Amino acid sequence: MTALGLDVSAVLTHAGLPDDLFGQARPTLTTAQFFALWRSVEALHGDPTLGLRLGDDTRTEVYDVVSLAALHSANLGEAMQKLARYKRLTCPEDINIELSRDEAAVSMRWMLAEGHTPHFLIDAMFASHLALAERGTGRGIRLRRLELTRRPFAPEVLSAHFRCELRFNAAQDRIVYDRADLDLPFVTHDQDHLAILLPTLEASLQELTATTSLRDKVWNVLARGMRGGHLRMAQVADALHLSPRTLQRKLGEAGTSYQELLDQVRRHLARRLLDATDLDTGEIAFLLGFEELNSFNRAFRQWEGETPTRWRSTMAG
Repeated sequence: MTALGLDVSAVLTHAGLPDDLFGQARPTLTTAQFFALWRSVEALHGDPTLGLRLGDDTRTEVYDVVSLAALHSANLGEAMQKLARYKRLTCPEDINIELSRDEAAVSMRWMLAEGHTPHFLIDAMFASHLALAERGTGRGIRLRRLELTRRPFAPEVLSAHFRCELRFNAAQDRIVYDRADLDLPFVTHDQDHLAILLPTLEASLQELTATTSLRDKVWNVLARGMRGGHLRMAQVADALHLSPRTLQRKLGEAGTSYQELLDQVRRHLARRLLDATDLDTGEIAFLLGFEELNSFNRAFRQWEGETPTRWRSTMAG
């Protein structure tokens, strides 16, 4: 941070974090504290390129083990799959890949985080993702577009860095590649290193999966699928390799239900989209799977005690 011209002490104080945080051997932050740190950097550093530079400046020697596994993959598609599978081992970040005939869209979401993800952090995540892809392939990659869950901000800076179409006020934060680019070979492919890394990553993933609550698993599947219609219980059960009846029973044993979790996810995403974007309430209702705007308005009033429009006005004021 000092190299970036930031007063580390001022950043930590502004974020409400201990002054000796970076002096600790292995500092540990909750997602809320991590977001507070990034928001503090945003508040105290006016340069809109900071997040991009932080993500773009990653070097091999400071890559974590998951990024190294991705870098040693045979091609870009395999690298993306490794990031999507193992990223949760290093931070509570959910990476999902959606394939269509011509596109490969990679969405990134911080699991169970309150509020919207800081802009600089999203910029850093996408810049790092593209930097790894270009380092692995040994060539420049032409993205299709970038989709951002924020109001338009510094479009010229983002356009210059990513050299692609920008879409603000999006439902999810996504970086979109040409699907054909998934077959690009990696010049950094190293099967011997992968043979060492993958067994450890798989063992760690199994341990993490075993300790993740069913509630959190269902929450993440639902949140990932909120793109104009919600997943039915049978679809969620299938994603978790359970029968609908078993899922319903296990959720009941955990003191919750599918409908209760669906409402919680909808409420969480509604608040985030109302706060961070200029999407109108009809668009948000559609993204959350409500069949009509009135149904969304009634549900939101039950959650927050006021209409979505009034809640957004209160937050903006």
